Amino acid sequence: MSLVVLKVGGASAGGAADAVARLRAAGASVCVVHGAGPQISEEMERRGLEVQFVGGRRVTTAEALEVVRDSFVAVNEELCRAIGPDAVALAGDEIGLEATPVPELGLVGRPLPTAPPEIVRALAAGLVPVVSPLAEGPLNVNADEAASALAVGIGADQIVFLTDVPGVFHDGWLVRSIRAGRAETLVDSGHFEGGIVPKLLAAAHAARNGLVAEIGATAVLA
Repeated sequence: MSLVVLKVGGASAGGAADAVARLRAAGASVCVVHGAGPQISEEMERRGLEVQFVGGRRVTTAEALEVVRDSFVAVNEELCRAIGPDAVALAGDEIGLEATPVPELGLVGRPLPTAPPEIVRALAAGLVPVVSPLAEGPLNVNADEAASALAVGIGADQIVFLTDVPGVFHDGWLVRSIRAGRAETLVDSGHFEGGIVPKLLAAAHAARNGLVAEIGATAVLA
């Protein structure tokens, strides 16, 4: 049985249950890692907090971290309801997700490959872990990076980034496949910006570690 990590963005949470069902029907075990980007930004603006990103990572103050946690809880609950009784809600900072601090961005971390026992046990029991990407500290971790690190840590076969766009676009065209090195070069040279940057780099990291990595219809190859 293959093991798939499904990364779900806050803007694409609506299709997550269907994606989980399709993967499980095909015989895969599934671990979900979710973000909550739009929800966090909206609530921060409502509270009068500055929304700022650097390289796709959210600058996170103590006040912003409260919003991040609350938003993760809400999205996690929504996803678990949609997936059904096999879903297991897990908060990353409570189960041992690890990250190295990125102090220039505030309470932010760069995730490390880990295999939290709660996730391993849930998968062994045929359940679907649904993980929010806070790391111990707590530190806010980009959900794409968290999904990639977790996929490597638990020895997944595949990582699928579920997005609200068809895949990766370059020069106006949908890219069907891209090598990890090419993706990294294009990111470094400024061809991509915003949320696709950590997604591409996370997929490249997973591919280099032997996983099948897909961003929508785009395959990221080692």
